[in-house]
Amino acid sequence: MTDILDSPIEYLKAVGPQRGDLLKKELRIFTFRDLLHYFPFRYIDKSVLNSVRQIPEIDGYVQLKGFIKSIKKTGIGRAKRLSALFTDDTGSIELTWFAGITYVEGNLFVNRPLLIYGKPKMYGASWSIAHPDIEYLAVDQILSKQLLPVYSSTEKASAKGLHAKGIAKLLENLLEQIHGYNFHEVFPNDLLQKIKLLSRNEALRQIHYPLNADLAQAARYRLKFEELFFLQMELLLRKQIGKSRTKSFVFENVGDVFLNFYKNNLPFELTNAQKRVVKEIRADFFTGTQMNRLLQGDVGSGKTMVALLTMLIAVGNGYQATLMAPTEILAQQHYQSLLEVLQGTDVNIRLLTGSTKTKERRAIHEGLENGSVHILLGTHAIIEPKVKFHNLGLAVIDEQHRFGVAQRSKLYKKNTMPPHILVMTATPIPRTLALSFYGDLDVSVIDELPPGRKPIKTVHYRESHRLRVFGFIKEQIELGRQIYVVYPLIKESETLDYQNLLQGYESIVREFPLPDYRVAIVHGQMKPEDKDFEMARFVKGQAQIMVATTVIEVGVNVPNASVMVIESSERFGLAQMHQLRGRVGRGAEQSFCILMSGDKLSAEGKKRLQTMCETNDGFVIAEVDMEIRGPGDIMGTQQSGLIDLKIADLARDGSILTEARNAAMTILDQDSNLEKPEHHALREQIRKIIKSKPDWSRVG
Repeated sequence: MTDILDSPIEYLKAVGPQRGDLLKKELRIFTFRDLLHYFPFRYIDKSVLNSVRQIPEIDGYVQLKGFIKSIKKTGIGRAKRLSALFTDDTGSIELTWFAGITYVEGNLFVNRPLLIYGKPKMYGASWSIAHPDIEYLAVDQILSKQLLPVYSSTEKASAKGLHAKGIAKLLENLLEQIHGYNFHEVFPNDLLQKIKLLSRNEALRQIHYPLNADLAQAARYRLKFEELFFLQMELLLRKQIGKSRTKSFVFENVGDVFLNFYKNNLPFELTNAQKRVVKEIRADFFTGTQMNRLLQGDVGSGKTMVALLTMLIAVGNGYQATLMAPTEILAQQHYQSLLEVLQGTDVNIRLLTGSTKTKERRAIHEGLENGSVHILLGTHAIIEPKVKFHNLGLAVIDEQHRFGVAQRSKLYKKNTMPPHILVMTATPIPRTLALSFYGDLDVSVIDELPPGRKPIKTVHYRESHRLRVFGFIKEQIELGRQIYVVYPLIKESETLDYQNLLQGYESIVREFPLPDYRVAIVHGQMKPEDKDFEMARFVKGQAQIMVATTVIEVGVNVPNASVMVIESSERFGLAQMHQLRGRVGRGAEQSFCILMSGDKLSAEGKKRLQTMCETNDGFVIAEVDMEIRGPGDIMGTQQSGLIDLKIADLARDGSILTEARNAAMTILDQDSNLEKPEHHALREQIRKIIKSKPDWSRVG
């Protein structure tokens, strides 16, 4: 029997073929079920009435009762604007419209009692409300006590009547058309009672037309919990299936290769956090199932050394290892640093990138196939079909968020059994995102910096203080230090009034002339050999100042560099600024990060720069970054296929996510296959999720 909720949306009253096509294209609403799960993002409380006089005291939306005193239209073309003077007993406020002017103008009437609803903003010295909701009142009409839902829409949909009110009317029609329909409960009774959740039936009705604010809040909590619960259940089952089905190699011993390196070549004492992570990885190697572990660590925390020690365990047990990085610069940086610490050992380590010469490439291929190459570092070149290993046992993926799932999965096929997988990121991930995007992986965190590292001092200066900054740079150079100056642009932009790299380079060369100072320049449009030459000058100390774009965000390690100047810092995201700051502070001397900006800053820009000045903790910075940008922007599009949240918000619903994950873990601990009668509805829901994701069982 067909479920009425699977009916095509065009069959709903007041929709039809044309509006149906619009709903599909603009709002991705294809069926009755999709519309039911198109949730309001806020409500209008029709029972609360404000006055114009109260507006300065109210933060948010207001509802005002009064009348329009006058209407006027100004501007032409795209600059056209409609405004009206609204008045109540306490004062007046301007109403403005910048779109749909012809339609709005035809529905504005002077001196008729009406309600307006909107969010006042201060423009100049006066308050204004842009695009308010308007409702004309009958004489002596009593205010409604209902909470009215407000739905998001698009310009195209709104123009055809599918604005917030239009969508609300469709939901009203839908709930009327499916009156008496029973939304089957998916949660067992004990879970509903323990967490005090509304039933699914009540939540799906109250979310759209709640009887009061408490029920609206309870409905939202229930639906957020359900969404996050099944996200976590899916990830936990991925993990469970991966551990039970995906066999991999057992590394029985730490091995002499590891022990000899640890005793004779280890350049510094490991931190307790590094030792803990190595033990966690060693424990994975003994299980006989494939390791899938995420290693998080802030800039400079020592992830690369942990990766090397892990690879040496593989080599010591007769297997090969590989480390894949997203860029040639980063791959070369890893290669040079590991080559240096492995000197005097019998470990054969090679580098394979897109620019590797043909003769050298052939030698590497041959060494991989006969087993004489123990560790291969490289870029995407590693996953090419031509690259065959003798016995690959471990694959390490650095800055893993820059690789797609399909790219990473190609490493699985490099041996008869899939190798162990260690994925690393120097971009701290907020806990809610780690649980949501990587909840199927085991997670290790290096939360400790090597001893002797001094916290980097971060300060914010505006353009008017530039001479003071130049003076400080000269002082640091006289102390023997080196300086980075990073710009967001390479060429002058006609639309953005920011310092750019080429102008900045010229001004620095004028301020720091030869022969006393040498300035290197690096940016993405240079030829590789020119870029390498300039970088080498700076690394060798032959240049005191490196002027660059964000190409140096990763891949350059100069312990003598003590100052990072970030120009037009208001244009950078928090994560990127934190990465850039991590280029200094690698030696024993005090290091500094100077954030330069224009004199005018947005509220968001101020918050970013203030956060950078207040903390060096990458995880704190990541949390603030997620608040500002949202989770999707942080993780990038390559990871977005896993999560399609309708109502939950990973930036704000961390406590609900934790509760949902704990509930899912408790159920799976008691009934790992969801075979108990009270879990049959959960099992069926998970089955639907699996069916909708053909490659669900592939851990990646």
